[in-house]
Amino acid sequence: MSILAGDVGGTKTLLGLFDPRPSRPRQLVVRSFATVDYPDLQAMISDFSTDPKVRDVDVEGACFGIAGPVIGESGKLTNAPWNVVAGDVARAFAIQSVKLLNDLQATAYAVQFLEPTEFHVLQVGENRGGNAAVIAAGTGLGEALLLDVDGRLVSSPTEAGHADFAARTELEIGLLKDLVQRFGRAEVEHVVSGRGLVNIHRTTHQTPCLLVNEDAPDAPATITAAALEKRCPGCVAALEMFVDAYGAEAGNLALRSVATAGVFVGGGIAPKILPALTDGRFIRSFVDKAPFEDMLRRIPVRVVLNDEAGLLGAAVCAAAAWAARTT
Repeated sequence: MSILAGDVGGTKTLLGLFDPRPSRPRQLVVRSFATVDYPDLQAMISDFSTDPKVRDVDVEGACFGIAGPVIGESGKLTNAPWNVVAGDVARAFAIQSVKLLNDLQATAYAVQFLEPTEFHVLQVGENRGGNAAVIAAGTGLGEALLLDVDGRLVSSPTEAGHADFAARTELEIGLLKDLVQRFGRAEVEHVVSGRGLVNIHRTTHQTPCLLVNEDAPDAPATITAAALEKRCPGCVAALEMFVDAYGAEAGNLALRSVATAGVFVGGGIAPKILPALTDGRFIRSFVDKAPFEDMLRRIPVRVVLNDEAGLLGAAVCAAAAWAARTT
């Protein structure tokens, strides 16, 4: 017997088959898919099921982390034209239980099961118990809470990435004005995400950048490479603004959740820009919130290095549901 898990993103989706053992679910098969290459999740699962290691496996339960709001039994992707309905998936593949989570809620489930080697420490801090929180920039920006309920951390979703962006400096005020002119309002995701880095890049160049095509799909990676290699002052400035904004929003999340048990930085971007995150800029912005600097300096802050944490979290949720049904 196995469980099916998925981390369904606007750009990439991971599907995996797991053994639902009591501790950390054991990964059996994982495949990566380009989300928009498929009309819906059922078509993707059908493709996944053709794998010889999957074809004849009895799947008892499933859980999928969705990069968008999950309301009831359905979830709509924010950055791709998919609407995932749990009942449709269950009927299509005769799965007894199918659960949907916000993708960051799934990542929050995972962080409690990760090993110390799967983190990079930005601030040691002191775990004093209580709530924790997860923030993750990738195609978009996600945030989730881990609420302390009678000593047990319970994952809770948010759509905080679409909250208003709060500018703090003259440079960020200029960026804010540009975003409002272009989009009507400025979301945090317009700044702290892959496309957000491109939006920042527009404002740090007085003349067109010779290294970056801002319309290209790989523009965020190109900007990052140029910045880390110091090949373009405007790209360096863009990455610095990005890290400042990322740290500031992580600090906002820490305040909103009183995350005395820690803040976890997930998503695909953080591990790729570790040199920029570890030079002190991120943590300076994180704690720069008078009169709460002392509280924020005591909060552990760690980067999640496991790029399949969202998939693992979905598997954790599916395994827990399976265990509840079988006891």
